[in-house]
Amino acid sequence: MRGHIRRLVTAFVRQAGIGAGLRWKLSAAIALVGALVAVALSLVVHNAARVSMLDNARDLADERIMIAQRNYELSGRLNFPNTKIDDPQLPAELRAKVEEGRRATYVADRGGAPDIWAAVPLKSGHVMSLHSGFTDRSSDILKDLDQALWIGSLATVLGGCALGVLIGGHLSRRLRKAATAANRVAGGETDVRVRDAIGGVVRDETDDLASAVDAMADALRQRLEAERRVTADIAHELRTPVTGLLTAAELLPPGRPTELVQDRARAMRTLVEDVLEVARLDSASERAELQDILLGEFVARRVAAKDPDVIVRVVHESEVTTDPRRLERVLFNLLANAARHGAPPIEVTVEGRVVRVRDHGPGFPEDLLAEGPSRFRTGSADRAGRGHGLGLTIAAGQARVLGARLTFRNVRPAGAPDDAPPEGAAAVLWLPEHAPTNTGSYPVLAQ
Repeated sequence: MRGHIRRLVTAFVRQAGIGAGLRWKLSAAIALVGALVAVALSLVVHNAARVSMLDNARDLADERIMIAQRNYELSGRLNFPNTKIDDPQLPAELRAKVEEGRRATYVADRGGAPDIWAAVPLKSGHVMSLHSGFTDRSSDILKDLDQALWIGSLATVLGGCALGVLIGGHLSRRLRKAATAANRVAGGETDVRVRDAIGGVVRDETDDLASAVDAMADALRQRLEAERRVTADIAHELRTPVTGLLTAAELLPPGRPTELVQDRARAMRTLVEDVLEVARLDSASERAELQDILLGEFVARRVAAKDPDVIVRVVHESEVTTDPRRLERVLFNLLANAARHGAPPIEVTVEGRVVRVRDHGPGFPEDLLAEGPSRFRTGSADRAGRGHGLGLTIAAGQARVLGARLTFRNVRPAGAPDDAPPEGAAAVLWLPEHAPTNTGSYPVLAQ
């Protein structure tokens, strides 16, 4: 179940995009959009203000040329500043309009500073023109406006960055909380809900995603629980006929066929018992009976009784509180896996609270190292049809009941690359420092 949940968590984290700098990507996107909008609005406001000022300047020039025309026709003299008769610098476009008998204004751009022209035809056939530049006051107003627009644009960009950091940080925190909760589910905490962990009050996409993950985890958990019950029921129903078969086989006359029948009957009974044990471990109903033991002495004595050829080294003795029967079950399963799929010599090392079982075979397959042991998948890449993969599954389940941690790795020479062939496999059992009371275990009182 943990392997299925772990793959579900990996897919969730990948879909959520955690670790990809969500807050900074969102900040950059908001800042970029804010900068584009600010620049566009600045250009529009600048151009609109410039056009408005130029229109006002042309209207003022038109009023002035009309006053200058009346004064000239009444007095016969030019008494208005910046006015000329038949000015040779008069723009050709404006001259053409005046020759048609129309009063007109014209704006000429000379290096960014516009010139304002106004001209009117006289009764004498001459052309009176007025030439003025863009006033300094207008230029100052445009400069002040441009400065204000730049400051506003910069403030918009900085505000967008801050807003993106806040929004992205909030979203990133919710996603990280969801990933943490999902990892807890993968670790076996079945009562954890992702939606509750992120605070399901906020209705957004993360809340919908968390609800979907919770629903998928519940559906997967129910399916695995149904499969566990079916497997346990089948194994339980097989126990009685298999026991009868083994009893009947023992009544057969001596001979090679009888030995073969008895061997297969024993193997079937062992398989049925292993399946029942896996089902009990999956149901999380098992409890350890705790005792204080000397770990090194216990391991050396049990291994010597099981297989004298196994090398046992006690580097550092330690007193631990654990269940001797379950510890022996874990140890024997690891030794059986090493003997079946590894190669001699098999070594057992006890150092403090750590028990290490090492062989010199081809090593563990990569899928077992990545996902842990799984039922009906053997611990050897070249198993050739031998075994059912229940030994390591039972060992991992019993380790959980003990509150211990069981890890697997391949042994390679020092400095060798990761793709180098392994020189053996090592299973390491890490017993807890304190008694595993959180598993519901209970101490056995000394008599």
